[in-house]
Amino acid sequence: MQYAYSFEDGCEDRSLLGNKGANLVTMTRLGLPVPPGFVVSVEAWREYKHSGKLPAAEIEEALSSLEKRCGRKLGDLAVSVRSSAPVSMPGMMDTVLDVCERERVIEAVGTVFESWDNPRAVEYRRLNSIPADIGLAVVVQAMVFGNRDERSGTGVVFTRNPSSGERGLFGEYLPRALGEDLVSGRVTPQAIEALRARLPEAYRELEQVGQTLEKHFCDMQDIELTVESGRLYILQTRSGKRSGGAAVKMAVDMAKERLLSREDAILRVTPDDLRSMIHRHIEAPERFKPLTRGLNAAPGAATGVVVFDPQEAVVRAKKNEDTILVRPDTSPDDILGVSAAKGVLTSRGGLTSHAAIVTRAMGKPSICGASELKIDLKREQFEVNGQTVKKGAVITIDGNTGYVYLGALPLAEGETKPEFLQLMEWADGLRWIGIFGNADTAEAVAQARRFGADGIGLCRTERQFNSPQALAAIREFILAEGKEEMSRALGRLRQLQKDDFVSIFKALRGLPIVIRLLDLPLHEFLPRETQESDPRLRERLERLIEVNPMMGHRGVRLAITSPEVYRMQVEAILEAKREVEADVSIMVPQVITLQELLWVKGIAEGSGLKVGVMMETVRACMRAGKLAQVADFFSFGTNDLTQAVYSFSREDAEKKFLSTYLEKGILQDNPFQILDEKGVGRLMETAIDWARAEKPDLVIGVCGEHAGEPRSIGAFYRMGLDYVSCSAFRIPVAKLVAAQTSIKEKRAHRTRLKMITSRS
Repeated sequence: MQYAYSFEDGCEDRSLLGNKGANLVTMTRLGLPVPPGFVVSVEAWREYKHSGKLPAAEIEEALSSLEKRCGRKLGDLAVSVRSSAPVSMPGMMDTVLDVCERERVIEAVGTVFESWDNPRAVEYRRLNSIPADIGLAVVVQAMVFGNRDERSGTGVVFTRNPSSGERGLFGEYLPRALGEDLVSGRVTPQAIEALRARLPEAYRELEQVGQTLEKHFCDMQDIELTVESGRLYILQTRSGKRSGGAAVKMAVDMAKERLLSREDAILRVTPDDLRSMIHRHIEAPERFKPLTRGLNAAPGAATGVVVFDPQEAVVRAKKNEDTILVRPDTSPDDILGVSAAKGVLTSRGGLTSHAAIVTRAMGKPSICGASELKIDLKREQFEVNGQTVKKGAVITIDGNTGYVYLGALPLAEGETKPEFLQLMEWADGLRWIGIFGNADTAEAVAQARRFGADGIGLCRTERQFNSPQALAAIREFILAEGKEEMSRALGRLRQLQKDDFVSIFKALRGLPIVIRLLDLPLHEFLPRETQESDPRLRERLERLIEVNPMMGHRGVRLAITSPEVYRMQVEAILEAKREVEADVSIMVPQVITLQELLWVKGIAEGSGLKVGVMMETVRACMRAGKLAQVADFFSFGTNDLTQAVYSFSREDAEKKFLSTYLEKGILQDNPFQILDEKGVGRLMETAIDWARAEKPDLVIGVCGEHAGEPRSIGAFYRMGLDYVSCSAFRIPVAKLVAAQTSIKEKRAHRTRLKMITSRS
């Protein structure tokens, strides 16, 4: 088996040569100015892990060939020995520079192989879900020196701005310096335009290199370069990490430039990219005076208490405390603290420093190179412009502008930019599954509409009883002792509900809505027993309180024992519809039998309202065929259904034992966050099959927390569901994933057809 591959003769297989090695082979074939070298493959790493042996003879032979290509022997020739993993892991493994002997190179290869298992690399793989067995290759490359003379230097550039997505070279340059000086963050560099001012020919060549690489890879490139005595060398290229907003803009722009198809543009964007686009920002920042300003390294705004120790950020995060990690600079060893903090602030380093790259990838705000900060790690404080800020003080950082503020500033949610809207339009044209929003108020409906919801799939009526007026009215109903008192209370409730529905229907502007009738047990609307001194309330509480309210007198069971509640809600909906026309369906929660559904249908008889079932009990799933005969639609409530399938109380499980199950690998995922396809999912599939066997055109959706979770949406797509309904801020992600799933399924279908055709 071959273990060493020269740049000229190697393949472009990333699984064999790693990302860096494969790209060096590509650039060499494209005729770009790459210092010569070779790659010791991932297979050599596997052999080293298995036997502890390195392919010394092949490495020596490759070194001999390298000497011939360079016209110099080791000693006069120095090489660098760097890691090359199949996926980018910036700064996580060791690098050995200035190696000038046949034995030291072999030793350095072993050193880099060993660094695959160092603590920071292991933690980085865990945080980014990178398998430990993909391994790494090692690149051995002739060194060029950016510190040789005044016409030398080092730089890192992106072919587009990684924060905004704007086209054109964006990066930094350090004259008369080595690459390590730049990426370590120890020195604040100059903008890449400094290279154009010093060495215009090298800059023009760099522009051409950037265009060539972007066209070849059809992606924004992150390029490491060195200029030695006026001559440009390209040391590395890779797809550049970028902010979410930049990722969306680049994808849309590249589709318009015909570098990508629209389908590929949609596949290029991740759910995290969209989430970061709607990051918070400071409301009216002009009203506040900043402490200082640094480089806006990663977008978004965050508030938290100042900590200087990365481990303290981890400890505080476990207590649900928001922190801003303040450091002179960060290194790969700080990865846990960077991950735990809400944002990062450094006094040194630039837009390509460790802190900038890592936080940008994580989608959290950071400010780098705030040089006015005088940080004292021993005293755990920093001084800036005559002010001392100590550990525990609250600050706000704005990664969009680079400004740092003292105190907690008001933060607002992000904005949807033109490229965001364009991507959503393309996604809408490619997805076939509906994306609805969960909304209980007119304001929430407006928010869902702003994010392009196809309708409102869940309006929870109990949420409308939170106002003081509504709470007083429902308590009056609960405590009523005669028909007259009850009728008066129901009349007040009907008017309040009607007013709410009128405002909601106005906000809909023609969108359909599914209104879930009252689900909460009645005692939830009364004060806690320990807080109540009124003997009348205490007595009623004692009668209503339940040992297990989640499985008690709630939902449709209230309609059976107190039909006047659901009747009041239906009347309020109809009265509101007479004022504002709306496409309204009602949904019955906690159904277990056809007779319950028929009972509620009787209450709504003659109303013209469509009546559906919230499928959240195991028995409802088992009787799906029967329920489908009467129901106008189904909507799976996966929160309660998961509790029922697992026999877990969500609150108790997450507080007491679920984390242990996840740590020990007993469960792979939290089933309340990611749909359990093997259990809950299979039950849903069974119910869907039985329901559609009875009524093929039955509309079926999902309205639980899982409806906005990417992996779960893929499962719902495969089940053949018609729509998902999620909170407003998850709608863009749901749209994206629905479109991506459609694209992948279509392409997989084409592949299957080709295979069948080729066989025939």
